[in-house]
Amino acid sequence: MNFQQIVAELKAERDRMDRAISAIAGINSTGARRGRRPAPVSVPKNRRRGRMSAAARRKLSRLLKQRWAQGKMKPRAKAR
Repeated sequence: MNFQQIVAELKAERDRMDRAISAIAGINSTGARRGRRPAPVSVPKNRRRGRMSAAARRKLSRLLKQRWAQGKMKPRAKAR
């Protein structure tokens, strides 16, 4: 292949890509913005959120294990 033929093929491929891009862009060209999240509410940097002490985690773990064990002990009704 010579360079002129390669360049011609690359230009043809570029034109096909441009047409495909415009077709895809035209599919959702309603003009309305979509998928925009509202601006986040600013939270003070020094505020600690969602953190538990090690003792609280242990206590919660014990309570959840106890609750799970109580649920396992209940007899199940037979499916008919």
